[in-house]
Amino acid sequence: MGGQDDAQAALDPRRCAFFFDVDGTLAEIQPRPELVFVPPAILAALGRLQARGIPLAVISGRRLVDLDRLFAPLRLPAAGVHGAERRDAAGRQQRLPVDRAALERVRAELAQACAGHPDLYLENKDVAFALHYRLAPQLEETARRLAEDFARRHADLLTLQPGKCVFELKPRGASKGEVIRDFMDSSPFAGHRPVFVGDDLTDEAGFAAVNELGGHSIKVGPGPTAAVQRLDSVAAVGRWLGELLRALGEPPPLSFTQQTEGPP
Repeated sequence: MGGQDDAQAALDPRRCAFFFDVDGTLAEIQPRPELVFVPPAILAALGRLQARGIPLAVISGRRLVDLDRLFAPLRLPAAGVHGAERRDAAGRQQRLPVDRAALERVRAELAQACAGHPDLYLENKDVAFALHYRLAPQLEETARRLAEDFARRHADLLTLQPGKCVFELKPRGASKGEVIRDFMDSSPFAGHRPVFVGDDLTDEAGFAAVNELGGHSIKVGPGPTAAVQRLDSVAAVGRWLGELLRALGEPPPLSFTQQTEGPP
């Protein structure tokens, strides 16, 4: 696979629609999800692209309300919880239909199952649940067994999605690939070449979708992937965004590297 130059060379930003994962792509992964922040330079670059009329959206496992907090003051088209929630460019929101009473029963059962493992962090996303073991890597197999057991027993409701130091139970039918396809059927994305940048197993469905659509898929960091190009890090994504701005005749925000390494 190529690097930053190869990934940039094939793209004319005026003809592209850009989709970005968040954690590990636009923001460094932190010990707990609530500690994550998007560096100011990356926020500025996304704002400039949006102001130039370049279609872009964020596609994340996070909830829409959390994405809006992370990207403030920007309000971007977005898909949350792997596509279970979606807001289009006009601000209209759609949600997968889910059985909330059944999900509440799963939440209570999961909380009870995790109570004996205080270092295992259960994140409640309303319609999905994430078992994080980043702070306790020795609990990986415990988290895996719990997630696999719940996915099996609630297969009509939830599917298992492994990620970086997390096992997630997401609503059946939620897929980053499918939500990218949906965006590409609507304005202002339709007629553009889709580009998706992501870093994790959760993003592979998105890579496959944009590849099938004749787009450009970019993996951040190491590991096997369906993506056709690779960038090394969040800092490299920042520099790559700067090159997109240069291609539009705009100066990039300063110091991408420095601003991805510490709190704003």
